[in-house]
Amino acid sequence: QVQLVESGGGLVQAGGSLRLSCAASVSAFSSYFMAWYRQAPGKQRDMVASITTTGNTNYADSVKGRFTISRDNAKNTVYLQMNSLKPDDTAVYYCRGIPRTGYGYWGQGSQVTVSS
Repeated sequence: QVQLVESGGGLVQAGGSLRLSCAASVSAFSSYFMAWYRQAPGKQRDMVASITTTGNTNYADSVKGRFTISRDNAKNTVYLQMNSLKPDDTAVYYCRGIPRTGYGYWGQGSQVTVSS
């Protein structure tokens, strides 16, 4: 059974940094498209950053220059380094993995709270 487990969330002051990790219990992790989403209370879930199997990255305009997504295929893990955090970044952050064929998977979510 595929599992994506996020870690690294928490409470941080504005201007601070956090690094989220998502460990995937899958075979052929390197063939998965990976992404981070976030959902604030009362809002829809939006993509924050994504990384392809070849390492190409894409970011939402709201996080460009502050967040960095990366992956370590040897550890079956994707990361989201978040710098210069703002209160508007407060949300539950979800990891998503999509294989070449079939449906994608979601992690359980990790709360990130940025205080002003």
